[in-house]
Amino acid sequence: MSVTKQVSDLTVLHNVRLNARHFVLTLQSGHPLPAMFPGQFVQVLVKDSPSTFLRRPFSIHEADPENNTFNLLIQIKGEGTRHLAALREGDLLNVMFPLGNAFTLPSKPGVLLVGGGCGVAPLLFLSQYLNKQGIKPTILVGFRSKDDIFEKEEYNKFGELKIITDDGSEGEKGLITDHSMFQKERLNFGKIYCCGPDPMMKSISRIAAMHDIECEVSLENTMACGFGVCLCCVTPTHEGNQRVCVEGPVFNAKHLKW
Repeated sequence: MSVTKQVSDLTVLHNVRLNARHFVLTLQSGHPLPAMFPGQFVQVLVKDSPSTFLRRPFSIHEADPENNTFNLLIQIKGEGTRHLAALREGDLLNVMFPLGNAFTLPSKPGVLLVGGGCGVAPLLFLSQYLNKQGIKPTILVGFRSKDDIFEKEEYNKFGELKIITDDGSEGEKGLITDHSMFQKERLNFGKIYCCGPDPMMKSISRIAAMHDIECEVSLENTMACGFGVCLCCVTPTHEGNQRVCVEGPVFNAKHLKW
């Protein structure tokens, strides 16, 4: 996929706190946005943060080309993300975008989107994109507890939302692979898209392979440059070592050496 990339100072249009650990930044460009697709990411420069030397990668959570805006879903983890959480409307943020490759459309009917924690970030954009193709996906998301859940209404606009929590405080109880959706008689999907922690994605990809279901995963390897020069994010595949920031972050799961 060949798309135009740019480095721009974007305006913070909104900064909305979802819960104690997550927030959504809406960024607006003064110029038309380049083509952006679900699965792609951006690299954000965190200014005035002494310990944040490198740009930080974030998946594109939602995009609105008509208004030249896109959203980033961010989890507060360290100084860099705490600094971003403190941004106000009207502040400028330097962003390199869009980067990486994107999810591909399914070739068979029946689509399942699976995300864990902040790994759900690309799934809202993906569900919107699928809807425009006439596809209504099933969306399964896992969280630690009810207090960690966010944007249920948004996901329900575009698909059938299923929830599982570690403590059972909402939805089913257990790990995401414990959900009844993975019972053999319910696995009637042509394709699974998966984002989240590596152990979760490995488990989902094994289940998909066992049932001959196509599966794409979005990796979250550490990235420094974002455009393939530093080689920090290399991952082993059956086609050799590949750069997650260029050949990924989306991979067909069967190509990965997991």
